[in-house]
Amino acid sequence: MTLDAQLAPVFYSEDGYAQLNNFLSSKSPSIIFILVDSNTRELCLTRLLQKLETTCVTEVIEMEEGEQNKNIETCTGIWEALSELGADRKALLINLGGGVVTDLGGFVASTFKRGIDYINIPTTLLSMVDASVGGKTGVDLGNLKNQIGVISQPEMVIINTTFLETLPAVEMRSGLAEILKHGLIASRDYWHKANDLGKLTLDDLESIIAESVEIKTTIVKKDPREENLRKTLNFGHTFGHAIESFYLDHPHKKRLLHGEAVAAGMIIAAYISNHLTSLPQEDLEEITNNLLNSYPVSNMEREDYEPIMELMKFDKKNSHGKIKFVLLEKIGKAVIDCEVPQQLQTEALEYYNNLKKKE
Repeated sequence: MTLDAQLAPVFYSEDGYAQLNNFLSSKSPSIIFILVDSNTRELCLTRLLQKLETTCVTEVIEMEEGEQNKNIETCTGIWEALSELGADRKALLINLGGGVVTDLGGFVASTFKRGIDYINIPTTLLSMVDASVGGKTGVDLGNLKNQIGVISQPEMVIINTTFLETLPAVEMRSGLAEILKHGLIASRDYWHKANDLGKLTLDDLESIIAESVEIKTTIVKKDPREENLRKTLNFGHTFGHAIESFYLDHPHKKRLLHGEAVAAGMIIAAYISNHLTSLPQEDLEEITNNLLNSYPVSNMEREDYEPIMELMKFDKKNSHGKIKFVLLEKIGKAVIDCEVPQQLQTEALEYYNNLKKKE
């Protein structure tokens, strides 16, 4: 599992389970571990076990659900469980869950005994179109998102939309934000298609997910080390991660899901783009209005602006002490490594905050 390895193949629906069973037959892992959280153990594990065709010993490791558990302490508990249950370098870890499980599970597998095979089976829309694909793994450092991790490819990713039947609407909406982001950075047509997502069935959703995955994998194949083009996938995330971290650290505020924070970050980044990279005013209004249809303005106060901007200093795209933003020239065309004056950052937060009056 090297940084320059080819991207993991992505399989859909029943073909995914067939490919998984072929892999188990050909590789004959010494032992199979399935990492779940408390939600996926209850709602998804039985579905997976019914599809597995193997005589290999299978053990289940459970972690607590939620971003607050995406930390090195949880990893330590899983590493210890792997050791106690006899995992060797031929063991296989199957990550069954949302972005927290696939991010953390991939990191655990990539570092245990210097790396064991792992497979991602995402169960949320967010993890299907983003977290499980592309090879990024990692955990948070305190309230700072994804500060510790490696880029490491799973053996495969299996996407089955039947898992979405158990997903609350708020989690579906969180995943939609990443789909919309793919449209904003790569395709105006896809952006418009994704904005009609509420009218689609689960069957329709599979093709939307496949197109989103294709946009991401095309970008990652061209730039696996995130030296240039791959940075565009962080559109909305510089402010978005800072807002998400700020709300995680302030329990009196309602916690934001990742997609909700990224939606806020995309509106803020669009405002900056309008002033710095010539994003047309009509594009700014279209982005703002469409995102407001799905994502209410978060409970932000003016005194929150400065600590949120402070948190952006920890963004992984930064270099030489300078905060680097991904902005838009137009819907479907992103620009990387943009420096933004602090005054304009404040104005963008104020623009977002004032949208409460439009709701």
